[in-house]
Amino acid sequence: MTIKRVALLTAGGFAPCLSSAVGGLIERYTELAPEVEIIAYKHGYHGLLSKNYYVVDQQARENAGLLHKFGGSSIGNSRVKLTNKKDLVARGLVKESDDPLQVAANRLVEDGVDVLHTIGGDDTNTTAADLAHYLHEHDYELTVVGLPKTIDNDIVPVRQSLGAWTAADSGALYAEHVIGECQSNPRELIIHEVMGRNCGYLTAATARSYRKLLDQKQWVPSLGLSRESREIHAIFVPEAHIDIEAEADRLKKVMDEVGNVNIFLSEGAGVSEIVEQLEEAGETVPRDPFGHVQLDKINPGQWFAKQFAARIGAEKVMVQKSGYFSRASAAGEEDLRLIKTMTDYAVECAFAGKAGLIGHDEENGDLLSSIDFARVKGGKAFDIETDWFKEMMAEIGQEVRPA
Repeated sequence: MTIKRVALLTAGGFAPCLSSAVGGLIERYTELAPEVEIIAYKHGYHGLLSKNYYVVDQQARENAGLLHKFGGSSIGNSRVKLTNKKDLVARGLVKESDDPLQVAANRLVEDGVDVLHTIGGDDTNTTAADLAHYLHEHDYELTVVGLPKTIDNDIVPVRQSLGAWTAADSGALYAEHVIGECQSNPRELIIHEVMGRNCGYLTAATARSYRKLLDQKQWVPSLGLSRESREIHAIFVPEAHIDIEAEADRLKKVMDEVGNVNIFLSEGAGVSEIVEQLEEAGETVPRDPFGHVQLDKINPGQWFAKQFAARIGAEKVMVQKSGYFSRASAAGEEDLRLIKTMTDYAVECAFAGKAGLIGHDEENGDLLSSIDFARVKGGKAFDIETDWFKEMMAEIGQEVRPA
């Protein structure tokens, strides 16, 4: 396939891979075909609709490797969905009479784009799927090649999303500092709220990474420096049943024996119960343009704190969220290797005219593939039967059964 111009965009929430993936794509195109022009839409689909983009010049090509050292997205993100016309009209991105998919497709043609690389999570890539389908149905000669970004690791059928490993390690570092507060007051309850919405992967992986940090420590129990006080005493994820009363009884014993309790909570755990309470009270449940409950506004961590504080006899309660700390960090070594593998293959697929989402396909022997967008969807649940998770839960003394 002859390629004259390539466009890049990042979208959705941040993950520790976006800048690096942009840098990796620029590096690979420059290595294989320096004559190919590259543009990068500012703030994702927002920039595509508003015809706002960076031109990747020679200086940018020569310094693209610097992006591997930074988190966030240097070209900017936004939560724009091409199929949510009402939101797009409200933002002034399209007119009431417009078909947003047609506007986006026409912009790409006007900009002379042959290949569009989308870097994002399930929403970004389902949006890319909508666009790819529209282009195909209307005979537009353009190839969409996506890269899977999400700290939730919840894209079907991708085995490992870019940024999830680093987000877990960063969240563990955050937790190490926060849980250092465990002896700032007698009988303290600390809740570490982790991003993840409907998937408990990040909470579980962050807990595993944090406990590996504990494994490296030396302790002086006679001076009050014990692993027991820094240990995770409960992990709550959406995929597992939560018996508040039974857990409160168990954690009350921990509080009595250890003097503090530390909980890792997935922000999506218990959300259905919280939403039900709000709706029964006649309150409006805040949602984003994608229809997702705005978790930062309903505060799952505070809700769980209220459920447990009195029941376990906590004198002090602290709820801390690691989300923005972990999702905007620079990619770690494991993710950098995965990013390199995927960006190189994405460019290969672009030249071959193979549209799809790049990833190790769980439904095809974990083979690195260009996965047909029609097979891509969000909402992959974390498997609580995973060996390492079951072992970890047994070690902290918490029963696990499906929700």
